[in-house]
Amino acid sequence: MQSIIFFLLFLVYVNGDTWPVAYKRYESRPTTNPYCKAGVLPFCPTGRESNTMPKFNATDRVEVFALKAPVWEFKFGKLLADFNIMHDAIGFNNLNTGLNYTMEWYELFQLFNCTFAHLLTNNTLKWCNQGASCIYDGINDKHWSQNGTLVKVAEITGEMFNDFGNWSEWDNNTGIYYETWTVASEPGEAGKLWFAPNDCASFVLRAFQKMADLGAEFNQSVHLNYTKIFLYSEEPIHLGPASVIFGPGSNQTLTKDILLFYSHFQSHQDVGHLLESLLQVYIEVVAEHRFYFFYNFEYWLLPMVPPYVRLTYDEIPLPTP
Repeated sequence: MQSIIFFLLFLVYVNGDTWPVAYKRYESRPTTNPYCKAGVLPFCPTGRESNTMPKFNATDRVEVFALKAPVWEFKFGKLLADFNIMHDAIGFNNLNTGLNYTMEWYELFQLFNCTFAHLLTNNTLKWCNQGASCIYDGINDKHWSQNGTLVKVAEITGEMFNDFGNWSEWDNNTGIYYETWTVASEPGEAGKLWFAPNDCASFVLRAFQKMADLGAEFNQSVHLNYTKIFLYSEEPIHLGPASVIFGPGSNQTLTKDILLFYSHFQSHQDVGHLLESLLQVYIEVVAEHRFYFFYNFEYWLLPMVPPYVRLTYDEIPLPTP
């Protein structure tokens, strides 16, 4: 009987009768693969030891701030703010101690590495898409307010903060991978959501919701927008994990197609190869209506539909208790 139940649940999962596909959590965070490098900046260079959350007195008053800054501001300044490509974080200010902290959730290996696989010389794919939270002392007011946002959204007690800290450590240890894309059937509220992202904005939204669950009252007069990058697709087709795609007895045509697809998304290409890759991406997505998508460490085929790809910056209300 247990086998039959498991098989039925598997069919529901594969056939997509329940959407969106749930983000899979893990018992613990795996050891970082030495192949995967952070690139220009190391992850959380000034973070607290072991990224542990500070502890407050139960009766402390703690201000909560929404923080936004342009992605890659360290390299491009405010440029990406003009395209509404923003990074989100949270600030905490303990009014009793005068200490404040910044908390972010972002890629361990930078955005491109977390979005696309590395094609290795032995014709296999290596993913470097872990994401994690980082908390460090202080709030750089100029950094967040000059080209972005620094606004108070709530005030909580020290007890609420400590409970939130316990939750955030669980969230960080079990939600281990970064997911750039939001996948839906069409734009707007009519679109069916196939896959939700797991990025900096997603963390802030679930963190705010957790605080609300703990009793925090958010200032509903504050309006915040969040960046999402959408792929638009008909109902996704489940292909299987890497062990099936690249293992013994695999469909060699499918294997070659996936390898070729990701070969167009390799970093450090010269200008000529980059232009050629962009053309091939256009052909794959727009002409062939095809995108090979990686989620929960499994592969899916997205039958792409217009408008194919779109960046949005829409308001999402602050939560209520």
